[in-house]
Amino acid sequence: MSIAFKPDETFRGDYTYRNSDEAILRFPFPFPEDRYMYSVNMEPHDGKGPSDAYRHGFDVDEHYIAECRDRAITLERDPGRCQALPHMMLAQWDTLELLMDRLSTDYPEHFSLSKSGLDFGATWTWTNRPLGLEQTFVFGDAATLPCEPFEYITRQAQGDFAICDQREGTLFLDAGMVTSQADWSLDFNVGMNFMEWHGPVPLAHQAGVFERALKYLMMIRLGQPVRRLNWTMTVNPRLDTAPETYPEWGPDRASLTPENIGRKLHLRVELQTLWRLPRSNALLFPIRCYLASLDELVRVPKWGKRLHRVLGSLPPQLVEYKGLTRFLPIALDYLAPFDDGEPLPVGTAADTDRLTEIDRLSA
Repeated sequence: MSIAFKPDETFRGDYTYRNSDEAILRFPFPFPEDRYMYSVNMEPHDGKGPSDAYRHGFDVDEHYIAECRDRAITLERDPGRCQALPHMMLAQWDTLELLMDRLSTDYPEHFSLSKSGLDFGATWTWTNRPLGLEQTFVFGDAATLPCEPFEYITRQAQGDFAICDQREGTLFLDAGMVTSQADWSLDFNVGMNFMEWHGPVPLAHQAGVFERALKYLMMIRLGQPVRRLNWTMTVNPRLDTAPETYPEWGPDRASLTPENIGRKLHLRVELQTLWRLPRSNALLFPIRCYLASLDELVRVPKWGKRLHRVLGSLPPQLVEYKGLTRFLPIALDYLAPFDDGEPLPVGTAADTDRLTEIDRLSA
């Protein structure tokens, strides 16, 4: 599959990130209905779905090179965005193997992997053509890699990654590569159990969502990954919205105006997948972040209408939790002209293969 990479775009500073028409149409829009409520909403991650973003185990798209470069910038500033507790080394090797196997199988023109054997002690050679990397190493020997195996491979993948160790009847967040999170801190959360990690989320605890989710996750089997979508909104196409850098991005919320909100306000969607790892029995939790501006989303008529209805019906607790309070009225005013009130079919698919040209774009 041919991917036209956009290596020079930026997710900070001058914010040159934009989606091509193809990237808009493959965006994992998260709302199947006109109202939103928290739910477990898990489904098999089986290569099927309403857009190409779901086709492979780990999605690689036009933003790959730029996202890897942005991750490197964040890690140089704050190496603590990648952490793994000492007992997680076996899970690190599990993760490296899974990603290398999947990427080389799904995108053979961009990645390749050769192995002299399958067990620890075998010599492997990994080639990453988009990033210009080739590495020969001994599987199981961290000294033969430039850094620990989890960091090495997740520097070369889009999205964040957490590894949850399963013990004591729950899951513990014991490793993570987290540089594109929606306002949560790996440094604060590492070592927490599942309920502690999700403690701040309103409404969901009262509805029993996390109790059901935990039971489900602990039953995930090897070779049967699952997925769900989560969402929030971000001002400017910024990947690094961590608490540690809040002084850099927090004030942006006050910069939105009726004239610029279509260009600056982005729907931030996380395609979250969960994979049972073979040797460690840990759960790998990739959190792939996608960004699309309001100007881009309204070019899909179904999505522009539905987003207007969803945002307009959110409970106040969710509006506050997701940080929408300051700019929600302006966003609704922007979206209103694109919503004719006609009923929409259930589902998240774009239901079109051609984007609408819109007359008014933000300055």
